[in-house]
Amino acid sequence: MANPQEHELTYVLGDTLPAAGHTLEIAPGVRWLRMGLPFALDHINLWLVRDEVEGRQGWTIVDCGIANDATRAAWERIFAEELDGLPVLRVLVTHMHPDHIGLASWLTERWSTPEWPCRLWISLSDWNAARMASISTTGFGGEAAAAFFGSHGVTDPAALDKVRQRGNYYSSMVPAVPQQFRRMMEGQRLTMGGHVWTCHAGFGHAPEHISLHCEALGVLISGDMVLPRISTNISVIDIEPEADPLPLYLASVERMRRLPADTLVLPSHGKPFRGLHPRIQQLQDHHTDRLADVMAACAVRPHSAFEILPVLFKRELDLHQLTFAMGEAIAHLHALWLDGDLQRVRQADGVWRFAAA
Repeated sequence: MANPQEHELTYVLGDTLPAAGHTLEIAPGVRWLRMGLPFALDHINLWLVRDEVEGRQGWTIVDCGIANDATRAAWERIFAEELDGLPVLRVLVTHMHPDHIGLASWLTERWSTPEWPCRLWISLSDWNAARMASISTTGFGGEAAAAFFGSHGVTDPAALDKVRQRGNYYSSMVPAVPQQFRRMMEGQRLTMGGHVWTCHAGFGHAPEHISLHCEALGVLISGDMVLPRISTNISVIDIEPEADPLPLYLASVERMRRLPADTLVLPSHGKPFRGLHPRIQQLQDHHTDRLADVMAACAVRPHSAFEILPVLFKRELDLHQLTFAMGEAIAHLHALWLDGDLQRVRQADGVWRFAAA
């Protein structure tokens, strides 16, 4: 659902977007570019930071896009026209989701030389998760995912069969993950473009999402943790079936309230904006309201995650959206269950249902 309080935010470039294959300078030494995605969420914002590493002049890339021919072609155009003849020195990835890490292997190989490796920088947790997902079906499709959705109320054979057939869903967009990397972690300070950037670890959306804040520039590369128009997806998946990610996410964005109110937020989706503190409050309020809606529904009768979908989502969902929506529905139910407000019972049909405790 689009943010109903979007008017509280200020888009610093208005409706201006970077043209395909080109960049816009959004802060001194920081350029904004966009790549297409084959989903309802049809784009990802990526960032180029003018940099110097070990005396070499060049660029740092932040996030990569998915691995497909269109994205590779767009990058080649960027390389030809937007880098001022300088190389890419390193690739920073905020987290392991395909639109962020998909082309990391290609980019690092493309710009590495025997003398100067172009290294991937990422959190340890997300590097491990990406490596695992790129060689298995875990968490993104296949039999285990279908069984997990079935246990939470998805009974349509056609939908479950489509989930089973998505065994290569992640690897189709992330065919490889670099075998070597440099670790980013909470509180780490790294220098890009002569400025210090501080790593802020966030949880709930990905295993160990890293956002990057530059105090000197007043800029936060927020990744997916803070988005202006939509709420970040918070999901439970089959590899951690009793997970409780929603409180982790809410605590993570609350910590970002410590950053200055006039911080320029560079999100992975949507447009760069000011209004970090109002947006954090909007996200907190949004989830408080959704938890209240779920609690009210479960107080009337027990609900599975599938049965709670109409309470959380008022629109028609395609399969891609359904998998995210199911993960989010389970996350809200688990937050209430593990906090003691709901009880969970596996009923005779094998489906978990949640009722007021």
